[in-house]
Amino acid sequence: MRSTPPVDGKLFALFCLASYLLSLSYGSTFLLSLLIHARGGNEHDAGSVISMAMLSTFVAVMVSGHLSDALGAARSIACLGVLLVVACLGFALAPGFGEGLMLFGLSLGLGWGVFYTLGPIIVAMLVEPTQRAKYFALLSGSMMTGIGSGPLLGRAANALDLPLTAAFYIAALASLAGVVMFWRLGAQLKQRPNLLGVSAVSKISWSATRQVLSSKAVFAIIMVGLGGCVFGGLSSFQTSYAAAHSLDYSLFFLGFMSAAITSRLLIASIVVKRDPYWASCVLSGVMLVSILMFGFLVNDSFSYLLAAITLGVGYGLTYSVINGLAANEAPAGTTSQALLLFSLSYFIGVFGFPLLAGKVIVEYGMSTLLMSVLAVASLNWLITVGRLIWRRAAMIPTPPGHRNSPSPE
Repeated sequence: MRSTPPVDGKLFALFCLASYLLSLSYGSTFLLSLLIHARGGNEHDAGSVISMAMLSTFVAVMVSGHLSDALGAARSIACLGVLLVVACLGFALAPGFGEGLMLFGLSLGLGWGVFYTLGPIIVAMLVEPTQRAKYFALLSGSMMTGIGSGPLLGRAANALDLPLTAAFYIAALASLAGVVMFWRLGAQLKQRPNLLGVSAVSKISWSATRQVLSSKAVFAIIMVGLGGCVFGGLSSFQTSYAAAHSLDYSLFFLGFMSAAITSRLLIASIVVKRDPYWASCVLSGVMLVSILMFGFLVNDSFSYLLAAITLGVGYGLTYSVINGLAANEAPAGTTSQALLLFSLSYFIGVFGFPLLAGKVIVEYGMSTLLMSVLAVASLNWLITVGRLIWRRAAMIPTPPGHRNSPSPE
């Protein structure tokens, strides 16, 4: 029996720190609504800028595998991570809220898309399949820390009487440090054994796409897209939600970030040992409850913080579970491609939904947006319920004279 190669703790810690630093750039985009409002725009304008990143992430996902095969995953992240620095500087320096910001939205999508796609692939290369869910949780916890810290930079700038653009400058500097770290990590990662297989490639193809989308991994891929809609819709316009309820938006990011990080780092190792179908069902239900709280129960700072914590636990742990499902339920030899499609689905939700969300807020109000997010979260939960029902039905013995039909589960 082959022993599991140990994961280099120092190497993985540096990897997580570099991931945290790069993630600050995406976290700063949750301040775009405030920045654009200050320049005379509205939520629709902010949604348009954020949605531009969706277009470039398609390109990023398509080319990231080719870049990884040519340069190595870490070096690819470093090269495209420079665009995250450019995006943050552009948001701070570009006047107004028009075409200039759109271009920097595209820059953000390219940089974030390659990083977000190749990060889990690095984990899959370093870690045995039985350990992946745990280390995916550690990586996503580091990334969520950076994402949540981005908006808090804006709150800190306000407390120190600094302009909001100071937050974008700090995010740019942090991302630059992350780029340097990933470049240096590239040499060290080459010396590690590739647990995806020596001959494994990361580039996507139509054949691999068909294999993945016809497997059980497709359910996790759909779910992460729906979860991205919930996360992108709420986080991108949380400053508007807080203003409408006379609340401090930093409470949302503090509560959400603390809960997501704590649950991923401390609870995820327990959750991933449970039945993933039941875990995803329960946790998706928790996320659904949080949307109901935002829509009907938030009336003061405490209830606002509680709703954010509930969302952080539900979303944070659900992501860890379905990330592992996407990797482990993919057909043999297509793990990398499944993770690429997983990331692509997430980007469609997290960058595409804000365009619709911004328009809904401007034309119909925040309450209508919350109902839209509630519908998405409900569909996400119903998928998990359907998988459980289907699996249970597939386990029922067939009566004599009848034939079992193939089960997608």
